[in-house]
Amino acid sequence: MATVKELLEFRRAVRIFDTTQSLDPEKVKACLETAALAPTSSNLQLWEVVHVTDKSTIRQLGPACFDQTTITTADELVVFLIRPDLVKAHAKAVLDFERDNVARHYPAEKQAKYINLLTQYYTRLVPFLYGRCLGLFGLFRKAFFSAAGLFRPVLRSMGENDMIGGMHKSCGLVAQSFMLAMAEQGYDTCPVEGFDARRVKRLLKLPCQSRVSLIVSCGIRLPKGVRGDRFRLDFATQYRRV
Repeated sequence: MATVKELLEFRRAVRIFDTTQSLDPEKVKACLETAALAPTSSNLQLWEVVHVTDKSTIRQLGPACFDQTTITTADELVVFLIRPDLVKAHAKAVLDFERDNVARHYPAEKQAKYINLLTQYYTRLVPFLYGRCLGLFGLFRKAFFSAAGLFRPVLRSMGENDMIGGMHKSCGLVAQSFMLAMAEQGYDTCPVEGFDARRVKRLLKLPCQSRVSLIVSCGIRLPKGVRGDRFRLDFATQYRRV
C-alpha cells in the first residue's frame, strides 16, 4: 500500500489528459465516498459534488472554464459545491445521530448532560453562527464577539463571508481527500479555480443558493500534461517551531 507521501508525490496538477483512455466512473464514485470521511466544521458536511461523466456536458463546460485543456481533455469532472442553505437540515441530522451516539457510548449518568449540550449547540449556536441576512447577522456577530473578547478568548472571524470561507475550507479538505484517493487508484486530477461560477451553475442546473467551490478534472495524464518538475518553497521558510 502506498504511503501518503508516495500518493502526494504521484499527484500532480495535470493540464492535458490522454483522451484515448477512460476512467471507471464507479471507481471515481468510490473515491468520492472515501473523501466523504474527511472532517468538516462541526461535522455539518455542507458540501455536495456533481460527478460529470457525460462528454457533451464536459464540452459545454469548457468555455465556462476558459477552455483550459485540463477541462477540455478531461475524461470526467467533479464539481465541488458548498451549501449554505442546508445548515439547519444538516444540523438536525447531526443532532439526531449524536443523540443515539451518546446513548450508545456515554456513561448513563452523563448522557443527559451531553445531549443537552449538543442540543443547545446544534439548535441555537449553529443557526446563530451561520445565520445570513445581507451581511447584517455577520455585523451583529462581529460586534457581539468583539465585546465579549474584551474579557475572554472568543471566535473573531464571524462575518457572513467568514462563515462562507469556513465552508470552502471544509470543502477543500474533502477535495484533497478525493485527489489522494484518486492517486491511490492511479488516476490523475487537477484542481481548477478558474471558471465562471454563474455559467457553471446554469449549465449543471445547480441550486440557486449553492456556491461552486472547486472543479477537479480527472483522467490519465499525458507526459506533456505535467509541467516539468515540481516546485516547492524551502520548507524552512514555511515552518516555525515554538
